[in-house]
Amino acid sequence: MAEPLILLPGMMSDARVWATQLTVMSYERPVTIAPVCVGDRIEEIASGLLSSLPAKFALCGHGLGGVIALELVRRAPERVIRLALIGANPLSDTPQEAADREPRMIGAKAGRFEKLLETDILPSHVGQGPLRGHAMAELQEMALSLGPDVYARQERAMQRRRDQQSTLRRITQPTLVLAGRDDKIVPLKRQEFLAELIPYAKLAVLEGVGHMTMLEDPEGTTEALFTWMRQPLVLR
Repeated sequence: MAEPLILLPGMMSDARVWATQLTVMSYERPVTIAPVCVGDRIEEIASGLLSSLPAKFALCGHGLGGVIALELVRRAPERVIRLALIGANPLSDTPQEAADREPRMIGAKAGRFEKLLETDILPSHVGQGPLRGHAMAELQEMALSLGPDVYARQERAMQRRRDQQSTLRRITQPTLVLAGRDDKIVPLKRQEFLAELIPYAKLAVLEGVGHMTMLEDPEGTTEALFTWMRQPLVLR
């Protein structure tokens, strides 16, 4: 049987963000969407997941989920068969980036979450492609259902995340780095840097797409993941 695939959503996202990939890829392998809102730190979330995931699995994470995926690889590299990172940032927050998160967390908990979504968060997460309106509506629906407390907790976890550059250099699994050309959350140059540090990484770029690749270009995202899943395993 083909190895199981574990999908990790990003911030403000749940299983709905992977709807296309789940529908298509589950025809040939078990696909599980793991929760990423169950802890206050990346390390805590990763520890909770390791106790419930299969012995060996393919792993794909988006945004926050990509950061958690890197922590899983750091802790249990022997369990991850292959790795895909979508819109993932391997570096820790700069002091300015950490400071920029504070007003968003405060605003969300002070009852301004919906306004923050509409004026600041959603426009920066989605590119200007033809599915922009659909992607923003889907992301807003997921964010509102998760709520401001989950959003603030995820922001705090991202604010405290570790630098994973040393982890990247030790990855020997077949790895896909999938980026949107117009990603404003994790710019393409950052994702190119990530791919350069991983010995067996392949970089794929989706044109006209921002941070929410699965919603903005579901077909392109699925095609890239299929190609990645069919890569031969590297002998170690």
